[in-house]
Amino acid sequence: MPEPVDFGAEVAAVVRAIPPARVMTYGDVAAVLGSRASRAVGKVMAHEGSDLPWWRVVRSGGLPPVHHEARALEQYRVEGTPLRWSRDGASWRLDMRRARWSPSGDGWTDDGPPDEPDEPDGLGG
Repeated sequence: MPEPVDFGAEVAAVVRAIPPARVMTYGDVAAVLGSRASRAVGKVMAHEGSDLPWWRVVRSGGLPPVHHEARALEQYRVEGTPLRWSRDGASWRLDMRRARWSPSGDGWTDDGPPDEPDEPDGLGG
């Protein structure tokens, strides 16, 4: 009998792996886990995401989590995440073509994320 899956822990592992200045959609995170449950990813982020780089998980249209736009924008500016501004400069969204990240080719396997290093790398982790 296979071990039960801790979906929340798996979501957290994916979100922690998203590099600075890059983003994934809720659906992208679900897909990496072999799921189509983007709403379940959103639920995990709503309940457990405060200790994660939550601003790196965005809506499919390139918008940050609802009600967190200003805080997310601060993080995007700090990290240098590619943004697209409206002509009048009043609104923005992420430049998904440049900011979207996929773990394929970054050490991920079908079994999950790469092993965590034993020592922090000095980049906040």
